[in-house]
Amino acid sequence: MKCFDILEIEKKIEIMDVGAASINEIPPYKRLIDLGLANLNAFEGDKRQSKKLKDEYGTNLKLYEKFIFDGSEQNLYVCGTESGMTSVLKPNQNALNFFNGFNKIGKIEKIESVETKKLDDIEELPFIDLAKMDIQGAELTVLKNGTKKLKDCLLVQLEVSYICLYENQPGFGEIDLWMRSQGFVPHCFLDVKRWSITPTIFNNNFRKPGNQLLESDIVYVKDPLKFNLLNDEQLKKIAIISHYCFQSVDLSGFVFLELEKRSIIPKDSYKQYISNIKKFK
Repeated sequence: MKCFDILEIEKKIEIMDVGAASINEIPPYKRLIDLGLANLNAFEGDKRQSKKLKDEYGTNLKLYEKFIFDGSEQNLYVCGTESGMTSVLKPNQNALNFFNGFNKIGKIEKIESVETKKLDDIEELPFIDLAKMDIQGAELTVLKNGTKKLKDCLLVQLEVSYICLYENQPGFGEIDLWMRSQGFVPHCFLDVKRWSITPTIFNNNFRKPGNQLLESDIVYVKDPLKFNLLNDEQLKKIAIISHYCFQSVDLSGFVFLELEKRSIIPKDSYKQYISNIKKFK
């Protein structure tokens, strides 16, 4: 598969999305799938979301209707379909009360008992190149129980919290330390969500934020200072993912220069890439 008229990858990029239901958003990886450069492995235990995912991705989708966590039986705290707050972690009422509107958004409609699976125990799941997780506080548990399937993962997009809305939820600092211990460094924030603190409401709209940080989507990448440890195929995939998913032209360009040093691509490839950015969009 050829990309940018320069890079050629042997196999499609394997994407994994845990908590794949998109609430009013287009996943950053969709462009890769539309271009035929990637496969999507989606985990979504909430079957209310299955039809939407199948309609969106069709034959490009391998859907696992499983709850991924630590392999134990857990309570599932079911919130409204559009709230995006259904989780195996219990909403923290004290934290919900701190923010305007979250008493309703995080209201538990029912509690179900569910069997969870460890990521590493899903035998049919291929090794992953790009991972995305938005699973309401369960991200770190899934990561720790998925080190085998994610051993060659190149970039990871996670939702991290600054004030945790769930009981026993790891905060940003704990997740960041663990990701760094696994050889990743922060690359960019895709979104930084703020919210208003109760009872102050701006412009009669409780969703209009004040200054209080709530959560962010952050992208981690294998440490670019150690790209010498990665093989040629991995570097090519980083260049493609960073370009199409995150518009990180400088990171892609850095990879091009590394591949030039290895004589994998022609010496003028970086210049060709930079001069044709608009064409490659």
